[in-house]
Amino acid sequence: MLKLVQKFLLINKYSDIKNEFKDLFLSHPNYPSLFAITDSLDLLSVENAAVRVSKEQIENLPSNFLAYFKEELTLVERTNDYVRIETIKNGSQKISYDSFLLDWNGVIVAIEPNNIVGRDGLQEQFKNVKYYVPLFLLVGLSFFYNSYNFLSGTFLFTSLLGLIVSILIVQEKLGLKNSLISKICNLTPNTSCNSVLNFDGSSRKWVGFSDLPLIFFSSGFLAILLKPAESAIFIGFLSLLAIPVVVTSIWIQKFEIQKWCVMCLAVSTLILVQSVIWFASDFFTLSFSFGNVFPFLFSLIFLITLWMALKPIIRNILNVDGDLKELKKFKRNFSLLNFLSKKVPYTAGFEDLRGLNFGNRNAGIKLSVIISPSCGHCHKTFQEAFDLVLRFPDKIFLNVLFNVNPENIDNPYKIVVERLLTINRATPGKTVEAISDWHIKKTGLKKWLKKWHTEPVSMLINQEIQKQYEWCSKNNFNYTPVKIVNEKIFPNEYELSELKYFLNDFVEEKEIEVLEKIA
Repeated sequence: MLKLVQKFLLINKYSDIKNEFKDLFLSHPNYPSLFAITDSLDLLSVENAAVRVSKEQIENLPSNFLAYFKEELTLVERTNDYVRIETIKNGSQKISYDSFLLDWNGVIVAIEPNNIVGRDGLQEQFKNVKYYVPLFLLVGLSFFYNSYNFLSGTFLFTSLLGLIVSILIVQEKLGLKNSLISKICNLTPNTSCNSVLNFDGSSRKWVGFSDLPLIFFSSGFLAILLKPAESAIFIGFLSLLAIPVVVTSIWIQKFEIQKWCVMCLAVSTLILVQSVIWFASDFFTLSFSFGNVFPFLFSLIFLITLWMALKPIIRNILNVDGDLKELKKFKRNFSLLNFLSKKVPYTAGFEDLRGLNFGNRNAGIKLSVIISPSCGHCHKTFQEAFDLVLRFPDKIFLNVLFNVNPENIDNPYKIVVERLLTINRATPGKTVEAISDWHIKKTGLKKWLKKWHTEPVSMLINQEIQKQYEWCSKNNFNYTPVKIVNEKIFPNEYELSELKYFLNDFVEEKEIEVLEKIA
């Protein structure tokens, strides 16, 4: 399902968010439901709609959309003459409109195409180039210091190809899925790299069957870089000796698993090519000196040691990543958040407090943060709250209140609150800049006061500060920051930025409360 939705995003030019979607979708408490898809798209600010339409309206639908076809989520692409559908089980196929309409239940998910494509797509294509720079440097140095003939040049090229394919095999084995490789591995119903790679049951071995191509080709590649001509002769001989292993691999795929691994066949082909080239060359000999063998043995020992050290680390990182997704799924359960959220003990007078307001007053989510200019943690709380309003301006209304004792003349930061409330009352257009200078840019007190000079503080401002302070005292809020969402205290077990996961839940809860009051 994930691959289908990611491809759907790619078609509509959202390649820059497909990985973020994956993280949100897999950690969603309702994964893998349709709601998990639409909710994750909402969090990424992708305009989407999940609706049921009549089958007669198919010609008015977008050129591509997600639908339920034969009770399975399907990526649909319409053309003038036929419909192309793609499912996880059956891959891609062309069918007629009549056939599609027969088994389509009318439910679709459509998104607004991304017409603003910046540099992210280009960066996505070239972001991994930096990892190949050391490889290019090694090859360049080898060509500079060594002489290459046809045999050594050919073996360098085939070993490099084998190394690339071997890396992809190990990635597939460890579960690091690549969309292109997944397509290649599942070209037909008879191909499945995953089935073949997991056949040996070696996921917990130090060196499994799937690791052998990586060790062989990486050792050969490094050995040729060190001593091209001598190493190529020995590697060619080893390729000839590996033919029984190649034959065994093909026999297992054909008769035992009855599935073909495209990447395994590519490795087998490269080994056969190397053995044939060596056998047909003038270097065909069974006499090897220590100088021929040493570069490969050195590379083999070095790379086996390195891989034995790295493999468990990589596996642990992947396991931690999986555990984090499960933890996120647990935390994103709205029932858990509700359980941890406590009602504000004393709400009388809360609506009368006049703080700094941002966002849509009619939004379903009323977020209030009670902060103090002298509180270091309040900087982060304000920035997270303000970022939420900027990202979801129609869904969140932010009210910033202050917990400062107006009678404490020893507090040098009290004047910051006084001036912020004064600016908000006199010139509200400058409120965002003033509070951002303090809590986001963290301008020092002296510099901030110099920039934001105001008229003498009015009695109304002092009264407002007093009201906010007294209200906090009645609720025993003798600390900052305090985060309140729809008259409930947002639990400290959650970061305020995680509120974005529950936007639809809060809105739905608010609507239910309104309906209950009406009833």
